[in-house]
Amino acid sequence: MTDTLPLSQIYNLARLGHAGDTVAIATDEAQRAAIALWAEVLSLENFSAEVEICKSELNRFALAFVMHVDVTQACVVTLDPVPAHLKHSFSRELHFTGQARRKAPAPESVPEVVLESLEEEGPEEIESLHYDLAGPLLEEFVLALEPYPRRPGVAFEPPGDGFQPPESPFAVLKGLKSGV
Repeated sequence: MTDTLPLSQIYNLARLGHAGDTVAIATDEAQRAAIALWAEVLSLENFSAEVEICKSELNRFALAFVMHVDVTQACVVTLDPVPAHLKHSFSRELHFTGQARRKAPAPESVPEVVLESLEEEGPEEIESLHYDLAGPLLEEFVLALEPYPRRPGVAFEPPGDGFQPPESPFAVLKGLKSGV
């Protein structure tokens, strides 16, 4: 996978009202081909999502994603195409830590240090209200892929009886010790 993301969907959280918003993300053929190349899969026939966005506090946002993907991966045994449909739901919480345009920083403010528990993931801290909704989608898509896709009924068969493993270099030492 390359470092640059093959899809971008910027949303301006500053324009979000109290009622929230729903964003539909649909990809065209060129975008799906770029995502397939990036994710190292054979093809994507569908990559779409709906994102519900709402303000949970003045500087916190809750995002609920539902992703639908039709993907074709290569079988790890035969390299034949293995189609799959993924429906994946997940959520993210964002905490805006940047400076608001209307608010001037306090001249003598002392930064507060907050230590969070490593066991609990807190909200994602963002410094800009322009948030790329595609980033979490692509991340969750790659995590939801089958790591070892196999066509139905296909099993890995080890080499037949004619295969002899090479003799260990330590077998000679073992023979010397036993006096053989």
